[in-house]
Amino acid sequence: MKNPGLAAVLSFLVCGLGQIYNGQIGKGIGLFVAAGISGLLCTVVIGFILLPVVWLYGIYDAYKTAERINRKGAGENVAG
Repeated sequence: MKNPGLAAVLSFLVCGLGQIYNGQIGKGIGLFVAAGISGLLCTVVIGFILLPVVWLYGIYDAYKTAERINRKGAGENVAG
């Protein structure tokens, strides 16, 4: 069973860490790299918009994925 709150907190602390906790290693590393690139883009202003978007997506996705994993483990029918 995955804890959605823990997954969200991990992604809050380090973008992509919640996905890695959920077993989505590739997605987690991708989000970590995207956040790093967005951070570098802060020097040309676009990163100030892109970085929070990537960061918030990582938190939301980690939470929802953990919930979906838990529902599948409980035997419920899950779409998407």
